[in-house]
Amino acid sequence: MHSSRRLRAALRTEAKTHARLLKSGDAAVDPCTWNKVLASYSKSGGLAEACKLFDEIPLRDTVSWNSLIAAHVLSQAHRRAWSVFRTMLSEGLSLDQHTFGSVLKSVGGAARLDLGGQVHALIVKSSFDRNVFSGSALVDMYAKCGRIREAVMALELMPEPNVVSWNAVVAGYARAGDAEAAFRVSCRMEREGVMLDEATFASLLTLLHGTADYGLMSQAHAKIVKCGRTADTIVCNAAITAYSQCGSVADSRKIFDRLDRVKDLVTWNSMLAAYACHGLTAAAIELFARMQKLGIDPDVYTFTSAISACFDHGQGGNGRALHAVAVKMGYDDALPVCNALIAMYMRPGEDGAVDDAWRCFRSMELKDSVSWNSMLTGLSQNGSGEAAAKLFAHMLSGHVEIDQYSFCATLRSCADLAVLQLGRQIHGLALRSGFAANEFVGSSLIHMYSKCGVLEDARQVFDETPHGSSSVTWNSMIFGLAQHGRGRTALDLFTEMREREVSPDHITFVGLITACSHTGLVEEGSRLLKLMQPAFGVPLRMEHYACGVDLFGRAGRLDEAKKLVESMPFEPDAMVWMTLLGGCRIHGDMALAGHVTQHLRLSEEAEHHHSTYVLLSHMYSGLGLWADRAMVQKAMRSRGLSKVPGWSWMEITNEVHSFNAEDRSHPQSEDIYRMLELLIEVMEMAPFSEIEVLDSIDPSCGF
Repeated sequence: MHSSRRLRAALRTEAKTHARLLKSGDAAVDPCTWNKVLASYSKSGGLAEACKLFDEIPLRDTVSWNSLIAAHVLSQAHRRAWSVFRTMLSEGLSLDQHTFGSVLKSVGGAARLDLGGQVHALIVKSSFDRNVFSGSALVDMYAKCGRIREAVMALELMPEPNVVSWNAVVAGYARAGDAEAAFRVSCRMEREGVMLDEATFASLLTLLHGTADYGLMSQAHAKIVKCGRTADTIVCNAAITAYSQCGSVADSRKIFDRLDRVKDLVTWNSMLAAYACHGLTAAAIELFARMQKLGIDPDVYTFTSAISACFDHGQGGNGRALHAVAVKMGYDDALPVCNALIAMYMRPGEDGAVDDAWRCFRSMELKDSVSWNSMLTGLSQNGSGEAAAKLFAHMLSGHVEIDQYSFCATLRSCADLAVLQLGRQIHGLALRSGFAANEFVGSSLIHMYSKCGVLEDARQVFDETPHGSSSVTWNSMIFGLAQHGRGRTALDLFTEMREREVSPDHITFVGLITACSHTGLVEEGSRLLKLMQPAFGVPLRMEHYACGVDLFGRAGRLDEAKKLVESMPFEPDAMVWMTLLGGCRIHGDMALAGHVTQHLRLSEEAEHHHSTYVLLSHMYSGLGLWADRAMVQKAMRSRGLSKVPGWSWMEITNEVHSFNAEDRSHPQSEDIYRMLELLIEVMEMAPFSEIEVLDSIDPSCGF
């Protein structure tokens, strides 16, 4: 925003000089003054003004033409820049290093390797191939076109490559994601006496984005200190982001604090994004408030990061407050901010927030695929499957771009609703649009078919989806087998997964242990729990312990389940205790149940969740302990809790009918209950053959 104001001010200043030139006859024969104004127009992005001035220059030289080409390149008018260059060639004008530099920058920006090769040939023909300026532009052009090998060859042919040439190669490797090669080139720069600058570090630091890269990040930081770049704002901003992506927000904060007075808006936004990425909502809100107090004007990225920090459950108040500030400062109609607001309001568990998301969505004049997919995913995650399916249909009819995220969210809704026919139609659409081969869409298809009870189709999708080295589709198939009690088949699939050298992750083991639990394969599941960390390098999480407790609890081995809970290196959550309580209920172990109940009462999470009380109520009633059951129900009422009713869905001719216990909201409920009463009467009658029972029902009573 500030830079655009500076550019407008520069244009106004040069316009005044331009006007004086037109009035003055003395400067008419001096091209230097005209070229100076033309160069200023070019650097300020005034393409229209530059073209007009160029036409008015009485005596044009190479500098004039170079400035005009530079103005077109800065405005990304690449074709027009090439047209000006061709005119220079046709008129026999002399070319210099600046001409080739601008043209190659344009070719690299447009990724036109074919034109780059022609310009390269012309550079060689004009004997500029050993010029450091032209040579650096060649290296940069080949790197931007993805031809790193040619970029390195051009670098090697230069007599004395400068830091710009080396940085072009480093940036090329960075764009290709080759961290090893990029760092190797930076080491070679140091050996050859080339000092690493902010551009070098900016490229290198973009390659560090995982906890495994933390050691490499520390080494890069040491180089930053060694090269005296600790006060360089661009380098430090990149380091804040890199440390965050490597998992160390504390190191990001240290760099942020050391910058002191040289912070720019990008610095604040980088730190804000780091907090948001790691779910540190309080720190993000505090930093945003500090920016406001210091009078630092936020931008779109500031609001996007701050709102993203409020995605966690229970942060609705902070999110709404940020929304209000965005409205006050005029950023509520910015597309990234609106998308962040939709995602924030759509997080599961916030009462009334879905309506707020709809209001944001409908108020948007311009929507992109992120906007639509945020709504789709949010509706699916909030149990509004029917609304998600309708929104997907609206996207199709409105010719909105459908991508893998759209398919995944809609297929999840089909799975939740168990609407097989609609799921098959979306499968067909995914096949026609080429997304069925995407591993995430394939995973969603496997999940949908498994939830709809068609395991054979799920397996067919699994076999037809390219697996690669990812565990995504394998995990979905393992969960599908677990859901259908196919524990042995799930273990066989895991063996095949290992034979194909696909690395399992924590989700894989949740599925496998669940499969063993549902099939009674206690020894196999127990062995997986023991081997996760030492054999596969996957540390046990809370969900693995919960699955292990369920494994032993279902089999009646409650002592082992209790020992597993006691061996946990962190405090068990309510789900672990409730799983153990479920085992106590099945096998009637009241002594252990009492012990578990004490822990649940101390758990704030369990105290405010209806399922804890429902489980206790069922256990007491199953054992005939009616007084204890009454106390549990009284406690539920005092906390305003009630059992959430279960819903059933039935798909008839592409229409979904939903029901719950004693529900009369369905428009045909009278006919349905009349048919149920008739069926009950038939069942209470003396036994008939199957044909006699079917014949006794009047089809006119149905719906």
